[in-house]
Amino acid sequence: MSTLAARSRGREPAARPQNGGVAGFTIIELIVVLVVLSVLALSVLPVAEISVRRAKERELKAALVEIREGIDAYKRAVDDKKIAPGGPLSGYPVSLQVLVDGVAPANAFGGSRMYFLRRIPRNLFAPATMAPEDTWGLRSYASPPDRPAPGADVYDVYSTTPGAGLDGIPYRQW
Repeated sequence: MSTLAARSRGREPAARPQNGGVAGFTIIELIVVLVVLSVLALSVLPVAEISVRRAKERELKAALVEIREGIDAYKRAVDDKKIAPGGPLSGYPVSLQVLVDGVAPANAFGGSRMYFLRRIPRNLFAPATMAPEDTWGLRSYASPPDRPAPGADVYDVYSTTPGAGLDGIPYRQW
Protein backbone atom coordinates (compact mmCIF):
# COMPACT_ATOMS: atom_id res chain seq x y z
CA MET A 1 0.00 0.00 0.00
CA SER A 2 1.42 3.37 -0.85
CA THR A 3 1.85 6.19 1.63
CA LEU A 4 -0.69 8.24 -0.21
CA ALA A 5 -3.28 5.47 0.09
CA ALA A 6 -2.48 5.01 3.79
CA ARG A 7 -2.91 8.71 4.48
CA SER A 8 -6.20 8.81 2.65
CA ARG A 9 -7.52 6.10 5.01
CA GLY A 10 -6.37 8.02 8.10
CA ARG A 11 -3.33 5.91 8.99
CA GLU A 12 0.25 7.06 9.12
CA PRO A 13 2.94 4.64 7.99
CA ALA A 14 5.30 3.31 10.70
CA ALA A 15 8.35 5.48 11.25
CA ARG A 16 11.65 3.91 10.31
CA PRO A 17 15.01 4.81 11.80
CA GLN A 18 17.08 6.96 9.50
CA ASN A 19 20.12 4.68 9.80
CA GLY A 20 18.15 1.74 8.46
CA GLY A 21 18.38 -0.24 11.75
CA VAL A 22 15.66 -1.50 14.04
CA ALA A 23 14.06 0.96 16.52
CA GLY A 24 14.77 0.18 20.22
CA PHE A 25 16.22 1.45 23.49
CA THR A 26 19.73 2.77 23.83
CA ILE A 27 22.07 1.36 26.46
CA ILE A 28 21.82 4.63 28.42
CA GLU A 29 18.03 4.35 28.60
CA LEU A 30 18.29 0.76 29.84
CA ILE A 31 20.82 1.72 32.53
CA VAL A 32 18.61 4.59 33.73
CA VAL A 33 15.61 2.25 33.98
CA LEU A 34 17.65 -0.31 35.95
CA VAL A 35 18.88 2.38 38.36
CA VAL A 36 15.34 3.63 38.96
CA LEU A 37 14.08 0.09 39.55
CA SER A 38 16.90 -0.68 41.99
CA VAL A 39 16.21 2.51 43.98
CA LEU A 40 12.54 1.54 44.21
CA ALA A 41 13.43 -2.00 45.33
CA LEU A 42 15.80 -0.70 48.01
CA SER A 43 13.14 1.62 49.37
CA VAL A 44 10.66 -1.27 49.73
CA LEU A 45 12.99 -3.48 51.83
CA PRO A 46 12.85 -1.42 55.06
CA VAL A 47 9.07 -1.25 54.81
CA ALA A 48 8.91 -5.04 54.46
CA GLU A 49 11.23 -5.52 57.46
CA ILE A 50 9.07 -3.23 59.60
CA SER A 51 5.95 -5.16 58.52
CA VAL A 52 7.50 -8.46 59.60
CA ARG A 53 8.63 -6.99 62.93
CA ARG A 54 5.20 -5.45 63.54
CA ALA A 55 3.57 -8.85 62.92
CA LYS A 56 5.98 -10.53 65.37
CA GLU A 57 5.23 -7.86 67.98
CA ARG A 58 1.51 -8.39 67.51
CA GLU A 59 2.03 -12.15 68.07
CA LEU A 60 4.16 -11.42 71.16
CA LYS A 61 1.45 -9.24 72.69
CA ALA A 62 -1.21 -11.85 71.93
CA ALA A 63 0.91 -14.60 73.52
CA LEU A 64 1.47 -12.53 76.67
CA VAL A 65 -2.26 -11.84 76.95
CA GLU A 66 -3.08 -15.53 76.45
CA ILE A 67 -0.67 -16.70 79.15
CA ARG A 68 -1.73 -13.99 81.59
CA GLU A 69 -5.41 -14.83 81.06
CA GLY A 70 -4.60 -18.50 81.79
CA ILE A 71 -2.78 -17.54 85.01
CA ASP A 72 -5.68 -15.30 86.07
CA ALA A 73 -8.26 -18.03 85.31
CA TYR A 74 -6.23 -20.49 87.43
CA LYS A 75 -6.15 -17.99 90.32
CA ARG A 76 -9.92 -17.39 90.05
CA ALA A 77 -10.55 -21.15 90.10
CA VAL A 78 -8.45 -21.45 93.30
CA ASP A 79 -10.23 -18.46 94.89
CA ASP A 80 -13.63 -19.94 93.97
CA LYS A 81 -12.50 -23.26 95.49
CA LYS A 82 -13.05 -25.09 92.20
CA ILE A 83 -9.49 -26.46 92.38
CA ALA A 84 -7.07 -26.91 95.25
CA PRO A 85 -3.95 -24.75 95.30
CA GLY A 86 -1.21 -26.83 93.73
CA GLY A 87 1.69 -25.41 95.65
CA PRO A 88 2.21 -22.20 97.55
CA LEU A 89 -0.60 -20.50 99.38
CA SER A 90 -0.62 -17.63 96.88
CA GLY A 91 -3.01 -19.58 94.68
CA TYR A 92 -0.96 -19.20 91.51
CA PRO A 93 0.27 -22.17 89.43
CA VAL A 94 3.69 -23.68 90.17
CA SER A 95 4.61 -23.65 86.45
CA LEU A 96 3.20 -22.78 83.06
CA GLN A 97 2.96 -26.47 82.22
CA VAL A 98 0.28 -26.91 84.95
CA LEU A 99 -1.96 -24.61 82.90
CA VAL A 100 -1.65 -27.00 79.93
CA ASP A 101 -1.75 -30.30 81.84
CA GLY A 102 -4.87 -29.29 83.75
CA VAL A 103 -5.89 -29.66 87.38
CA ALA A 104 -8.30 -32.08 89.04
CA PRO A 105 -11.38 -30.46 90.63
CA ALA A 106 -11.29 -29.77 94.37
CA ASN A 107 -14.45 -31.67 95.29
CA ALA A 108 -14.29 -35.33 96.18
CA PHE A 109 -16.98 -36.28 93.66
CA GLY A 110 -14.61 -36.15 90.75
CA GLY A 111 -15.32 -34.49 87.45
CA SER A 112 -13.23 -33.52 84.52
CA ARG A 113 -9.91 -31.76 84.76
CA MET A 114 -9.82 -28.01 84.32
CA TYR A 115 -7.49 -26.77 81.58
CA PHE A 116 -6.35 -23.16 81.33
CA LEU A 117 -4.17 -23.22 78.18
CA ARG A 118 -4.19 -25.48 75.14
CA ARG A 119 -0.49 -24.97 74.69
CA ILE A 120 2.20 -22.63 75.91
CA PRO A 121 2.63 -19.92 73.26
CA ARG A 122 6.11 -19.28 71.93
CA ASN A 123 7.93 -15.96 72.08
CA LEU A 124 8.66 -15.46 68.36
CA PHE A 125 11.73 -13.34 69.11
CA ALA A 126 13.39 -16.23 70.98
CA PRO A 127 15.53 -18.82 69.14
CA ALA A 128 13.47 -21.55 67.49
CA THR A 129 15.53 -24.23 69.26
CA MET A 130 14.16 -23.23 72.68
CA ALA A 131 11.11 -24.92 74.18
CA PRO A 132 8.10 -22.57 74.34
CA GLU A 133 8.05 -22.50 78.16
CA ASP A 134 11.73 -21.47 78.21
CA THR A 135 11.13 -18.43 75.99
CA TRP A 136 9.44 -16.51 78.81
CA GLY A 137 10.74 -14.89 81.97
CA LEU A 138 8.75 -15.86 85.07
CA ARG A 139 7.85 -13.68 88.03
CA SER A 140 6.73 -15.21 91.29
CA TYR A 141 4.19 -13.63 93.61
CA ALA A 142 6.94 -12.95 96.17
CA SER A 143 9.24 -11.02 93.80
CA PRO A 144 9.04 -7.23 93.48
CA PRO A 145 7.70 -5.75 90.24
CA ASP A 146 10.91 -3.86 89.44
CA ARG A 147 13.06 -7.02 89.82
CA PRO A 148 10.96 -9.98 88.63
CA ALA A 149 12.39 -13.34 89.60
CA PRO A 150 11.15 -16.93 89.41
CA GLY A 151 10.07 -18.60 92.61
CA ALA A 152 7.60 -21.11 94.01
CA ASP A 153 4.77 -19.99 91.71
CA VAL A 154 4.09 -18.15 88.44
CA TYR A 155 2.42 -14.81 89.10
CA ASP A 156 3.33 -13.18 85.77
CA VAL A 157 5.37 -13.67 82.59
CA TYR A 158 7.46 -11.26 80.57
CA SER A 159 9.47 -11.32 77.39
CA THR A 160 13.20 -11.96 77.71
CA THR A 161 13.79 -10.40 74.28
CA PRO A 162 16.38 -7.61 74.47
CA GLY A 163 15.63 -4.26 72.91
CA ALA A 164 12.51 -2.21 72.46
CA GLY A 165 9.47 -2.49 70.27
CA LEU A 166 8.50 -0.16 67.47
CA ASP A 167 6.62 1.89 70.06
CA GLY A 168 9.85 2.49 72.02
CA ILE A 169 8.82 0.42 75.07
CA PRO A 170 11.28 -2.37 75.99
CA TYR A 171 9.86 -5.83 75.30
CA ARG A 172 10.55 -6.79 78.90
CA GLN A 173 8.00 -4.22 80.12
CA TRP A 174 5.12 -5.38 77.91
